[in-house]
This record gives sequence, C-alpha cells and structure tokens, in this order.
Amino acid sequence: MGAKLIEGRMTAASEGEVVVFLIGMRINSFTALRSWLPVSRAMGPMIAELSREKGSGLLGHQFLLGFPRVLYVVQYWDSKEKLLAYASAPDKRHRPAWAAFNRRLREGKGNVGFWHETYVVQAGSYESIYMNMPEFGLGRATGVVPVGRRGDRAADRLRAS
Repeated sequence: MGAKLIEGRMTAASEGEVVVFLIGMRINSFTALRSWLPVSRAMGPMIAELSREKGSGLLGHQFLLGFPRVLYVVQYWDSKEKLLAYASAPDKRHRPAWAAFNRRLREGKGNVGFWHETYVVQAGSYESIYMNMPEFGLGRATGVVPVGRRGDRAADRLRAS
C-alpha cells in the first residue's frame, strides 16, 4: 500500500533556506524509444550516487509522472552551490549523462524534450502542510513535525523562520 500514513496535521521540519530543483523530460514521440528511453534511465543512477554521498547537498527527491508524456523529479537541496557543483563535477555521473542526452536531443529532431527549473527559497519564504499523508515532498526530504510547533496557520509558518 505504500508509505506509512501520519495522522493529523504536519509540516516540514525544514526551517532554513532550501533549493527546489525540478527536472524532467517530455516524450514527444512514443515510437522513438532510442531518443527517450536512455534519457528516462539516466536520472536513477544520478539520484543513487547523490543519495550515497553524505554531504552531497541533496536532501531528498520524488519521481513524478505527468500523464501521458512527462516524467520529472522534484529535488530538494541544501544549497545552490552544491547543486551547481554536482552539475559540473567531471568525476560524477551528471556530466557524461548530460553530454549523451545532448547528442540524443540533436539526433532525435524533437522526439524528446527536456526542462529544468531551479528555485532558491529563503528561510521564512515557504510553508507546507500535510494532512493524513505519508511523508511527502519537502516533508519527506527533511522530516515532519506537528503543525503547532511552527504555527497553526500558513501565515504563522511563513513568519516563523
């Protein structure tokens, strides 16, 4: 059935700055497996590499599906510096995967699309609530605490940090 349900109203335990990184692909031609299948398989090993390395900066992630064509990952990082360092590190999985993806993108002539967005969110500029949910999103990445610890209303939680 999935992750353990946490009853009641919870909020993410995170109180400092957080970087939200959204990255995904769009399958423009389902029949062009050679264009999009390798792209869809590249993210898992990168996430595994980051998860194994303490201090990588990756706080957590969630794979999501936007039916029928979009696959994406929401990532939470503790700093933009660590995100950018990973993206440019010559000894990590990202650089060769990015080079291979760019080749496929050019060769595929529009068979697969790519996007990413990065948001640096200052402390006090975000809030969350999870009601009768398993840990999810930022709460899954940083843990959850009862809402009352950070304020009962969204406005209270936004001012709390």
